[in-house]
Amino acid sequence: MNDEQFRHLQGIVLKSPLLSPVLHNWDKVALPGAWLVAGAIAQTVWNHASGFPPAHGINDIDIVYFDANNLSEDAEAEHAARVRRAFSDLPVWIDVKNEARVHLWYEGKFGYPIMPYTSTTDAIATFPTTATAVGLRPGNGSLELCAPFGLSDLLGGIVRPNKRQIRREIYEQKVTRWIKVWPKLSMVDWTVDG
Repeated sequence: MNDEQFRHLQGIVLKSPLLSPVLHNWDKVALPGAWLVAGAIAQTVWNHASGFPPAHGINDIDIVYFDANNLSEDAEAEHAARVRRAFSDLPVWIDVKNEARVHLWYEGKFGYPIMPYTSTTDAIATFPTTATAVGLRPGNGSLELCAPFGLSDLLGGIVRPNKRQIRREIYEQKVTRWIKVWPKLSMVDWTVDG
């Protein structure tokens, strides 16, 4: 990843009427290890590249945090409700997840267990595609970036599976939806290595 790619990503995200208000009011999130992550970032970039309106196809905004001291579902729900109230003027759902507790429900939802994450950045590295394994948050007067696979796939409109945790069915469900909404994306078949 290079600085030019990161500047390009920042320029796109900070013009987004969905993401910019969240990042500019990050103090309202107030959660440990929090990052704005995944689909809304990638989809904002894809909209920019395709000439679509900034909110085209974006169903939600994902914010993740890490609190190993409180793994209760109630605490996570309270944080989510508080953050949604803080950004109630945005026209999309805001999903807030404590990555420290994902292993508690993952098997029930996806059919196989996972090891507990050790941090939010550890969790981001397992996100289903290389293009969506990305996080942003304010820091040091700019934005901090977590992009374990770099930014080339994201900025190049390439959807490639991150096979660290997901199964083929999950990847193919995402690909099926995304190619309908963003037809210019290049989808890498699950069977392709690398």
